[in-house]
Amino acid sequence: MIEVAEGRMRVIGPMVITTATALKAAGESALSAGAEVVDLSGVTDADSAAVAVLLAWTRGAQERQQALSIVQSPESIRSLATLYGVAELLPLA
Repeated sequence: MIEVAEGRMRVIGPMVITTATALKAAGESALSAGAEVVDLSGVTDADSAAVAVLLAWTRGAQERQQALSIVQSPESIRSLATLYGVAELLPLA
């Protein structure tokens, strides 16, 4: 689930393979509407799909020449991004 308020979208719940498609679509909609901060403080579980969704959101923002910042990311997501060699591609704050 994604909550959007004042240019910020907050992901709440799991970011896993079973939620990835819905999260990707909801996040893309929020970003297209002007959200520039992705708050991951509400993520309860994450797997490699979380990294894929974040990369998709980042790519979409770059295509729109939109600023994007990912904040409050859980250590599990940071570790996976580092493991896959893509941490430097994500705007992790």
